[in-house]
Amino acid sequence: MRLSINFRAFALAILSVSLLTVTASAAEVRVMISGGLTAAYKALVPEFERSTGHKVLTAYGPSMGTTTNAIPVRLERGEPADVLIMVGYALDDLAKKGKSIADSKVDLVKSPIAVAVKSGTPKPDISTPDALKRALLAVKTVAYSDSASGVYVSTEMFGKLGIADEMKDKARKIPATPVGEIVARGDAEIGFQQMSELKPVEGIDIVGPLPDELQKITIFSAGIASVSKEPDAGKALIKFLASPAARAEIVKSGMDPIPAGATN
Repeated sequence: MRLSINFRAFALAILSVSLLTVTASAAEVRVMISGGLTAAYKALVPEFERSTGHKVLTAYGPSMGTTTNAIPVRLERGEPADVLIMVGYALDDLAKKGKSIADSKVDLVKSPIAVAVKSGTPKPDISTPDALKRALLAVKTVAYSDSASGVYVSTEMFGKLGIADEMKDKARKIPATPVGEIVARGDAEIGFQQMSELKPVEGIDIVGPLPDELQKITIFSAGIASVSKEPDAGKALIKFLASPAARAEIVKSGMDPIPAGATN
């Protein structure tokens, strides 16, 4: 344990020197980030600020969709941004529209979809596709997000299970609000969302990830916004989030770090 702590301190010290050589003066870095990376991000940003002297200002919202706080909607109405952290393919879409700089993209993490129920209620068997199918048919209400995991669950997974018609009346998309909060209130008996987005929510029990045969891994990436006024400081933040110093918090939040330079 002590060795691990010492290594983390050493990694942060080395990274601090590296980041400071890239960005000599303090800046305000404006970030737009979606839910998947939020828990790890909140834990890591104070370390970045201490290491660099930069101040990070954050706006939260889904990677896609039409809610007022969705990242594409924020950018469309002209909100300032330096760094965009969101679902990888949604970031690619923004690059095609000229909203982000394509060659600045860095893949950060892989995130699995998980299943949650209200705390204290029985945990259904979801160990196999057939078991998950039985669990879904047995309940009256199901919730899924309006981002990447929900798109997959509603447009692909239900179909793979052969229950798309049965889910039409009992499953609903939850815009903006974390699915875990809907489950915690008892407004849905089963909820689907990224593991990292369910973990911080109180009042729910995470049953586990989807069975391997149904799992859909989402890649979350970071890039520089085309309107960025502090691109160098933004690149320093992305470098920090992709560094070994960030690994422990990322794993703790339920995601797998993607090594720098890896192809996905």
